[in-house]
Order: sequence, then structure tokens, then C-alpha cells
Amino acid sequence: MRQLVLASRNVKKAVEMQRILGEAGLDIQVLSVADFDGVPEVAETGATFEANALLKARAVCAATGLPAVADDSGICVDELNGMPGILSARWAGRHGDDDANLQLLLDQLADTPDERLGAQFRCVIALVTPDGSEHVVEGEMPGRLVRERQGSNGFGYDPIFVPDGFTQTSAELSAAEKDAISHRGKALRALVPLIGS
Repeated sequence: MRQLVLASRNVKKAVEMQRILGEAGLDIQVLSVADFDGVPEVAETGATFEANALLKARAVCAATGLPAVADDSGICVDELNGMPGILSARWAGRHGDDDANLQLLLDQLADTPDERLGAQFRCVIALVTPDGSEHVVEGEMPGRLVRERQGSNGFGYDPIFVPDGFTQTSAELSAAEKDAISHRGKALRALVPLIGS
């Protein structure tokens, strides 16, 4: 496998994936759907992270003829029974509005005691190849939420999430520090033996 297509137009995710796979010793070029004409947008209509990841990876593999990797990830807040979960990217109603999503979550937890602000980032990654094989891996990063945004690295809910064992938010960690513990980093490392085979 020399090329992989990430089933996303999110440039930050493509850079992150390229970096983590490179650090694992894989010489693979990570492309995104933005590198191809006519790849359809795939609606995340699944009821689980796994279902959404498979939907996207299957569609992109079929459209490009190359192995495709798709992830679905989000933040799962204990006090909200695991929500926003699969709705994390559109929690405030519009897909990808990180600021509005984060603010809505903070507003919803305004009356929640600090000791009940446990949360975890979850990531499920699907790999689908042109020969029809499918693999699914996952990773989780446990931690807790804070009420004030801190840091400018990362994206999404990173500025209000403190991983277990840390005092800084994910948005205050360097890319290397975050890759070592992140839900996506863990899932990508679980994918390495499958890609390298």
C-alpha cells in the first residue's frame, strides 16, 4: 500500500494522519478527498461511530479505487449520557462550527458540579480496500472538561478538555504530546499493522 485516501476534507486530520503514520515508520502518502474530482459528500447517517466510519470509507474507496480510511470521532460527556458523541461536529446545529459547538456544550454543563465533568474523546477508524476487505479499530482518550477555554493548538473541543494525567488542555499540548495519548493517535497506531501488511 503506497497511497491512502482519507475520507475527509479536513486538512488538519490529513496532516495529523500523515505525521502519525510516518512516525510509525510507514512510507505512505495520505491523500484527502479534496485531491480528487467528483468524490461525493457522504452523509453520516449511522447510529454509531463505527457505522459512520464504514459508510465514508466504503464510498471513498469505491469513488477513488484506492484504499480509504475514514474516522468518526467525538467527545462523550458522562453527565450527558455520552453525548454529543456522534453529533459532536454538529452539536450546535451547523457541521464544523467548532466555536458554537464548544460554547453550547459549556452552556449545557453550566450547573454541573466540577466533579461530574468527566468525558472522553472516542475515535473509530475504518480501512476499506479495493479488494473488499474491511477493518475497524478504535481509540479512546479519557479526561475531564474545564469551564474556560485554554490553548490554541488542536481543534474542536480541545480547548476545554484535560486528558487524564495532565493539567493542560489538549489545546495546550504540542502535536507530539497529543499524538502520543490521543484517541485518534491510538486508533491510527492500531491501524499500522493492517496498513503495513
